[in-house]
Amino acid sequence: MNLSCSQWQDNSEPVKHFAFAKFSAAAEQCLLLFTLILLMFLASLTGNALIALAICTNPTLHTPMYFFLANLSLLEIGYTCSVIPKMLQSLVSEARGISREGCATQMFFFTLFAISECCLLAAMAFDRYMAICSPLHYATRMSRGLCAQLAVASWAVGCVVGLGQTNYIFSLNFCGPCEIDHFFCDLPPILALACGDTSHNEAAVFVVAVLCISSPFLLIIASYGRILAAVLIMPSPEGRWKALSTCSSHLLVVTLFYGSGSVTYLRPKASHSPGTDKLLALFYTVVTSMLNPIIYSLRNKEVKAALWRTLWKKALTHG
Repeated sequence: MNLSCSQWQDNSEPVKHFAFAKFSAAAEQCLLLFTLILLMFLASLTGNALIALAICTNPTLHTPMYFFLANLSLLEIGYTCSVIPKMLQSLVSEARGISREGCATQMFFFTLFAISECCLLAAMAFDRYMAICSPLHYATRMSRGLCAQLAVASWAVGCVVGLGQTNYIFSLNFCGPCEIDHFFCDLPPILALACGDTSHNEAAVFVVAVLCISSPFLLIIASYGRILAAVLIMPSPEGRWKALSTCSSHLLVVTLFYGSGSVTYLRPKASHSPGTDKLLALFYTVVTSMLNPIIYSLRNKEVKAALWRTLWKKALTHG
């Protein structure tokens, strides 16, 4: 069902309200998707909150690697909470409208958390590089101060890029139609609603996306290149396996996050389609956030032990 802008305002005035396109005219499909997304959303919130809580309450996990993991869990919580609640509402309700200010706020927080995660994943790769390539100096070089600076820098970069991108997009005029053919206020579908020729704007957004996605990714590649070189010269097979196993969870999370992000934002415009973009959006906003706690807890004995201790303490407290 297409919503006309006349439902919101006169076409002669700039658009101040938007509406998300209905996923399907079949109520059963919308209800099924609502149920699946809600379950994954709750699993993501629970998993990430438990990991952050376990790391904060277990002194044995007060190390640089787990400090960054706790920050990653907090980012994932913010990342999903910035878009999923409105997405769920739009699936089962006719109240699918959102104000211009609300849309800008959603875009800002989504961009903030996404870019911050890009940078934090690079910081985590640097931490693994220092642990494997400079083990004797790891404790002194990866101090609490440096870890805090890397985390703050990641959040700060996300905030600056989020403010810049959101201000840039919403400084444009939107003349209609006011229907967003997407689940949330993402950059490409909002830019498509702007008046006139937006090719220069699209190019600018693309350049920023390339810089923000590619720069941290290149740092990750460089870190793992040095790690691989160091591992290959280790005399013991057990030592090589132990070194690589500490990186496996991070590598899998990087692959999921950067893989879905690159396919979404860096592929040619001609290959974009609303259906494909929506499926990719569901993957990188819901599925990856749900999988990250599973990846880190299943493949890490220390995290599993800490989670059990945390859950046991909570059970005893309530008991």
